[in-house]
Amino acid sequence: MSVYREITHNGLWKQNAILAQLLGLCPLLAVSSSMVNAVSLGLATILVMSLSSFAVSLLRGFIPYEIRIPVFILIIASLVTVVDLLFNAYLHDLYLVLGIFIPLIVTNCIVLARVEAFAAKNSTWLAAFDGAAMGVGFVWVIGLLGAIREFIGQGTLFSGIEMIIPSAHALQILPEDYPGFLIAILPPGAFFVLGLMIAARNWLDHRANERAKARLRAQQILQIAP
Repeated sequence: MSVYREITHNGLWKQNAILAQLLGLCPLLAVSSSMVNAVSLGLATILVMSLSSFAVSLLRGFIPYEIRIPVFILIIASLVTVVDLLFNAYLHDLYLVLGIFIPLIVTNCIVLARVEAFAAKNSTWLAAFDGAAMGVGFVWVIGLLGAIREFIGQGTLFSGIEMIIPSAHALQILPEDYPGFLIAILPPGAFFVLGLMIAARNWLDHRANERAKARLRAQQILQIAP
């Protein structure tokens, strides 16, 4: 269980693909203008990451080392095609909004990097769990970024939820006469908000490290004291 706990911690925080590794920024900045769009793309990414990690780990013994990257990309592309067709068939309105960014999951550095670094070297279920953990780490960051941008830019949350649940409606958090803050829902706003999120993560990590050092010094003093 300690292995799964470590994988979860790495995916959600320590090695978070966005906040720590700064991977996959193109779809992050383009699609996160609203929470619904961001989370929808994130869920598609989770599905592709977990299934591609599972498939690569299952087939790694049959893939020659010299051509592993083209084969990995072929596996990822096949799975992305399935996800793309499912979105087109069952969530067509959302599919039109997300547009090219669903097929572009194939080129997302997060997917290929994790397949190469972990799935190709570990057991099948461990690889699938790692892919899902890294995907969840991607989802919570892009979802939070989308929520912040939508709230500041439009004063709402869950805008576009009717594309998934026809009977649902967006939540109007700020007054209806709120004029909006246009830059928040434009790409520059994504850079600003993401920068603040990365700074907050670094600050939290620094504070945790300082607390750990303080506890260690206190323990050392207690051991030295007569």
